[in-house]
Amino acid sequence: MTLLDLVHRPRRLRQNASIRALVRETTLSASDLIQPLFIHDGEAAEVAIPSMPGQARLNLEACVETCVRASRVGIPAVALFPSVESSRKSEDAREAWNPEGLIPRAVKAIKKACPELLVICDVALDPYSSLGQDGVVRDGTILNDLTVAALVKQARMQAEAGADIVAPSDMMDGRVGAIRNELDSAGQESTMILAYTAKYASGFYGPFRDALDSAPRGGTDKKTYQMDPGNAREALRELYFDIQEGADMVMVKPALPYLDIVRELRDSTEVPIAAYHVSGEYAMLKAAAQKGWLDWDACIMESLVSIKRAGADCILTYAAIEVAERFLRKQR
Repeated sequence: MTLLDLVHRPRRLRQNASIRALVRETTLSASDLIQPLFIHDGEAAEVAIPSMPGQARLNLEACVETCVRASRVGIPAVALFPSVESSRKSEDAREAWNPEGLIPRAVKAIKKACPELLVICDVALDPYSSLGQDGVVRDGTILNDLTVAALVKQARMQAEAGADIVAPSDMMDGRVGAIRNELDSAGQESTMILAYTAKYASGFYGPFRDALDSAPRGGTDKKTYQMDPGNAREALRELYFDIQEGADMVMVKPALPYLDIVRELRDSTEVPIAAYHVSGEYAMLKAAAQKGWLDWDACIMESLVSIKRAGADCILTYAAIEVAERFLRKQR
């Protein structure tokens, strides 16, 4: 056999596991992951979510136990999302800033059990809205400024309950600055803001809305406030405003269909970037794996690494604990 006259043989750096590990450009660890948790106020420890295999609504006790488990495997943060009883929902979503509500009670319980675990609270009205909208609706229109006033009250309540990070996901104009001003004036200047900077009007949110019963039921189209999937430059405009208004971190949601947006933001700012591997992305992989069409372990890792490679500093994923436990087993 005649050898090719090659100076460059890139395969030399792929020939065994050791060299591949040595030169790997992008690595993923438990410390990169955030575990979203669905919580409810019922007695059942877990209520399965059919459209999200392996995920459940947790009561407070089960939520705390899950947080302890997450902390033990090296996950630095959890994000809380409440399933609110219909009787507590209203068009003005006033339950969102109830200091005795589900979220503040959960925050206090988690911080008591796991003081080192970061708790992120969603700042949005849709779980509390009888219309399933992220804002206050009048005559079929979301009133931006009235909604921001409600979000400010919600964020302050969450901070006073002990939340480390508040995460406005509503996409209202000016809400980051209004929340920052309120937190600072209330003595909560250490509370961080993770802004959902580029939240797209996506078809991948369906299982999440099943989990929280938060699908829109009237009022308006969420496309009037969430971003158009065809837009990229608009994300840079939102980034500029959020940073100017005081965001400590920014987010792209969903992740996989918008890896180009993650990269655009990474190239445009030095602040940390989060990306949300959303319910539909998770559910697709789980469903295909259950059918035997995909290898779940391989595909979830490839998906998360791709998000990190695109430029995300941290990733919200429903697979966080599962993936972190796998890392731990490999270390033993």
